[in-house]
Amino acid sequence: MQALFRNPIVEPGILGTSAGAALGASCVIGFAGSLSVMLPMIPVIWFQPIVATIFASLATYLVIQLSGRASQVTTTSLLLSGMSINAIAVSIMGFISYFSRDPQARSITFWNLGTFSGAGWWQCWMVLGIGIPCIGYCFRKSHQLNTLLLGYTDALYSGTEVKKLRNQILFANTVMVAVLTGFVGVIAFMGMIVPHIMRLLVGSHHRMLLPAAALSGAILLCLTDLFARTIIAPAELPIGIITSLIGAPLFIFLYRKFSPLYGEGGIND
Repeated sequence: MQALFRNPIVEPGILGTSAGAALGASCVIGFAGSLSVMLPMIPVIWFQPIVATIFASLATYLVIQLSGRASQVTTTSLLLSGMSINAIAVSIMGFISYFSRDPQARSITFWNLGTFSGAGWWQCWMVLGIGIPCIGYCFRKSHQLNTLLLGYTDALYSGTEVKKLRNQILFANTVMVAVLTGFVGVIAFMGMIVPHIMRLLVGSHHRMLLPAAALSGAILLCLTDLFARTIIAPAELPIGIITSLIGAPLFIFLYRKFSPLYGEGGIND
């Protein structure tokens, strides 16, 4: 996504994907009983990833549509549109939490902070089954992603179908983020910090950058989870608190340092 919009501070949280998935999962937590009655043919364990994917897709679509200005998606318009959709999603989640019973409201609150405490093997297999095809597809498009770094016009001259590529990458990203968020909650800033650090270490070629970011992100989250489980043992600190404390200052630093360099570069429709 950072290649798609030619900016190192773009991540699923900014585009509203995470917030949309979180809203969908919160709806399932708050209304699980009603959903199981209305849709008895669907297993309860499938509700969260399915609804999270639908809401994440809708939120991402709204952000892209709202940020379109003069047939171009710019960084500033993405940030403003993403903030608006995130605020709406957070407000609705607060509304659901307020009218939910205590166990449900508590589950929504802690789940929105991000945690691996509820993860199971069946979730790992589901994430593996969805993540490998999506990552593999993005890896196959690594050359075209490299051309996007040159700019919209140069990418077209090189034979890249920019609009088609944008829609496909956004779809793959939305599905991956929605399913993950539906299982472990919102873990902020990982999608922005890790790829940027790996870009500094291995370069911008996506054939190296994509697997490096995936592997290093997994390692970093495992270490963060270990820290969260031991710092206040036997209790567990939500992972999202730690990643936000680290990621927010880095986000401000990266935005101030690299935004003037990248300017208002975006990707045309």
